[in-house]
Amino acid sequence: MSGRAILVVEDEPAIADNIVYALKTEGFEPHWCRTGSDALLAFRARSPALVILDVGLPDTSGFEVCRSIRAQAATPIIFLTARDSEIDKVVGLEIGGDDYVTKPFSPRELTARVRARLRRHDGGGETGFQIDEAAQQVRLDGQALELTRYEYRLLAILLRQPRRVFSREQLLEQAWNDPTAAFDRTVDTHIKTLRQKIRAVAPQRNPIRTHRGEGYSLEP
Repeated sequence: MSGRAILVVEDEPAIADNIVYALKTEGFEPHWCRTGSDALLAFRARSPALVILDVGLPDTSGFEVCRSIRAQAATPIIFLTARDSEIDKVVGLEIGGDDYVTKPFSPRELTARVRARLRRHDGGGETGFQIDEAAQQVRLDGQALELTRYEYRLLAILLRQPRRVFSREQLLEQAWNDPTAAFDRTVDTHIKTLRQKIRAVAPQRNPIRTHRGEGYSLEP
C-alpha cells in the first residue's frame, strides 16, 4: 500500500499538517487541499486511492464534495469532523462515506483506518475481486470483467462494503450522475447483467444477493 496517493481535504493547517506527516511516515503520498473546490480539481487530476474529507469546509459541505466524488468513482472516503452527532454520521455514511472519525483523533488511528479501508476496497482476498480505480475496472480471480460504466459503479459500491444491504434508491443515488433520470428497475436490469458477467468468468459464483423488499448486497 505504500506510495499510494491520499487526498486530504482539511481547512485547518495544524490538523492537516499532522495528518500529512502521519501518512508520509506510513509511506503514503498525501496531497492537501483546504477547500472543496480545490479538492474536486485535485481528485480529477490525481485519482487518489482514498480521500480524507473534513465535513466543515470554508466554501461548501464535505457532504456535497462526497456526492460529487461518488458521481465519478467509488474511491473510499473517510469523513473527518468536529461534530459527534449521530445524524451527521448517518448522513455521511448514507451518501457514500466509508468511515467517520471525530476530532480530536489520533493520527496513528487515522492511518490504521486508511489501511483498513484500502484493504477492503482493493477487494480483500475473501471476495476474489480486485478494483482498479484508475482504469475503472474490476477483476475476478485475476480476470477482468467487461463492464459498462454503471455496472462498474454498482459493483464497486457493493464491493466497498461487503454484506451491507443497499436499497435501490441508495444505489441510484451513488452510481448514477442524475438519479432522477433512472428508475428502480434500471438497477435491477444492471444487477442482472452483472450476475451474468460474473458467472461467465466464474460459473459457480453468485455473490450478489437479493433482499426482497430491501435491495442488494455482496456476500463474500
